[in-house]
Amino acid sequence: MLALVGPSGTGKSHHASMVAAEHGIDVMLDDGVLVRGGRILAGRSAKREHTRVAAVKRAILADPDHAETIRSALAAVDPQALLVMGTSRHMIDRILQKLNLTTAPVEVLTIADVSSAADIDRARSIRRQHGKHVIPAPTLEVKKTFSGYLVDPLQFIVRGRGPRQLVEKSVVRPTYSSLGRFFISDTVITALAAHAAGAVRGVARVSKTLLTSGEEGVALRLELSVSGGARIPDVLRAVQREVAVQVEHHTALNVLAVDVLARRLVVGGREVP
Repeated sequence: MLALVGPSGTGKSHHASMVAAEHGIDVMLDDGVLVRGGRILAGRSAKREHTRVAAVKRAILADPDHAETIRSALAAVDPQALLVMGTSRHMIDRILQKLNLTTAPVEVLTIADVSSAADIDRARSIRRQHGKHVIPAPTLEVKKTFSGYLVDPLQFIVRGRGPRQLVEKSVVRPTYSSLGRFFISDTVITALAAHAAGAVRGVARVSKTLLTSGEEGVALRLELSVSGGARIPDVLRAVQREVAVQVEHHTALNVLAVDVLARRLVVGGREVP
């Protein structure tokens, strides 16, 4: 067991991959998420919670079901070593208790052991001014569980016990950021989808746009009128592609499905059912 300890916002998640590489560890637990080799194995990130209190509870695995999910994933991969991040040794002990790992010897590193005072101050400034947090997993992996969050990749090369390797992390802004809570209303999403569909060649009018949203992403259903002379299957496929691309690009939401129904055909300026 290796623990990386330091106050919130000092750069623990940013340095996690470097610390893991130096110690030959490929499994880490950070803010309630179990990561192995850049892949999220299990858990729900504390950075998805809407309040700081909920985030702390998530990070220390206070929810029994969450803790069991992490325990099961750990048992499945059976790692030789595990890196755990926390704000204090007490927090590390609470996490290990939830994982039934209290008998394992723990080596503790502080953020000051792996980062300079200048880098720690810079990390705190970024957290304070921009509300940005790092998740030690690639952006494509993080987007699966952070639908609706603006996620940016952060790449760098680390030297470990083996050859140098390119590591990608992700930068997100949680909803409990000091900059305030943000959200994208359903009205905005449906308007964006309708606009994207209406721009497709062969679409005469978008009559209805319905949205179903959840934690994993959104599903859209559009009803429209198609211009006479257009190949309806081709138009509907083009609408599906364009709506998915535009909604994901502008909102960072995962688009789970786009169902399109041609209700009417427009011939000579008249709509025919």
